[in-house]
Amino acid sequence: MNAPESSSESNSEQEAGQDPGTLDPGTAEELEQERAREATGPVGDAAPDTASRLAKALHQTMSSPWTVSVGAVVLAIVAGSIMIAFTDEEVKAASAYFFARPADTFVALGQAIGGAYSALFRGSVVNLQAPDFVTAIRPLTETLNYATPLIAAGLGVALAFRAGLFNIGGQGQMLVAAAAAGWVGFGVSGVPFPLHLLMALVAGMAAGALWAGLAGLLKARTGAHEVIVTIMLNYVAFYLISYLLATPGLLQAPGSSNPKTPPTAESAQLPPLIGDRFNLHWGFVLALLAVVFVWWLLSRSSAGFAFRAVGENPRAARVAGIDTGRATVNSMLVAGGLVGLAGASQVLGGVTTGFSSDIDAGIGFDAITVALLGGSNPWGVLAAGILFGAFKAGGSTMQASQGIPSDIVLVVQSLIVLFIAAPPLIRAIFRLPDPNRRRTPKKTKATRARKEAAA
Repeated sequence: MNAPESSSESNSEQEAGQDPGTLDPGTAEELEQERAREATGPVGDAAPDTASRLAKALHQTMSSPWTVSVGAVVLAIVAGSIMIAFTDEEVKAASAYFFARPADTFVALGQAIGGAYSALFRGSVVNLQAPDFVTAIRPLTETLNYATPLIAAGLGVALAFRAGLFNIGGQGQMLVAAAAAGWVGFGVSGVPFPLHLLMALVAGMAAGALWAGLAGLLKARTGAHEVIVTIMLNYVAFYLISYLLATPGLLQAPGSSNPKTPPTAESAQLPPLIGDRFNLHWGFVLALLAVVFVWWLLSRSSAGFAFRAVGENPRAARVAGIDTGRATVNSMLVAGGLVGLAGASQVLGGVTTGFSSDIDAGIGFDAITVALLGGSNPWGVLAAGILFGAFKAGGSTMQASQGIPSDIVLVVQSLIVLFIAAPPLIRAIFRLPDPNRRRTPKKTKATRARKEAAA
């Protein structure tokens, strides 16, 4: 069986060792081509097409949703710069004689816009003008402190998005979570520090989960739209908490006529993360753990696979044997628990002197923006939450040092939502490729040559 093969191999070796002049022209040409291929390596289609691989990688990067999010932030900042320029008094004064001395107008524009965003950086990242290190890094800790509830609530909204649900009930879920965590925090006594804090956190997360789970149950059992249900539950939660805060013996502080709770007991407070000189508390660590949990849930667990399958195509998920109703309820329960963590962290770490009905501070609706900007990805939500925390922390510094209205920061945040909601607009402005359009690979020269030869 192996004899013909060995004989053919020996013949090939003999031919390879012979002088090309003693062979026929066809065999000599084949030997020369074989030696050239061995010397130079693969050519033609076998050679690695580095240019095409780089082009493919660039195409994937430019068509990524992350690129659209970055473009939305850039456009919003540009729009904010235009508003800053139009509202600055020095720019207005210099533009009055623009045609006489145009350089003055451009200098005023640079000072106004540069001063505004440098103040934003100084108030949210690091203060390079501070006399000591502690004062210099305080802006960063303030940013992370503001970002803590935004990250947790944004994760709850993003998880619902991945399950095909539009959870805009963050306000109501935060309010009931804050009420439950606060009641355990100031109403339960005689419990040591770690256990008391854990009880308050569990109570807040459970209240948020049940409040969101109610919307999921109505969606699964009756088909009620979750947008309408969560909006109505926001109103129910707001007026319910307002009643509890205004009624003595419930949430209202004893002996007070103000709609405010008693202060949270020290045994139920989230301790400072890096010292008493900073407002940053351990709630930020809990938010980071929540990011890791949501990533694991969506990427590594069967429940997360069910959530994503229902979000992508409920009919296909039902055909595959997934209980879509149960997945809907479970996803809203987990989402509400994450938003409840945001409400609990506000009461147990942010506002420990007692809270009123404005404890959510608009975080429930800002979480929608954070989830959209983060692309409903837990790591993207983390980055978006820190960005919006920086806007909140630096807005006051920008207003105090430059006299710029802090409402401009709110306008920038709103514009981010507007641009995120219109990806085709971002792609058209920055000439980004559409990921839904299939890219036809370019034909190589060798392929075209073979086709031409065959024709």
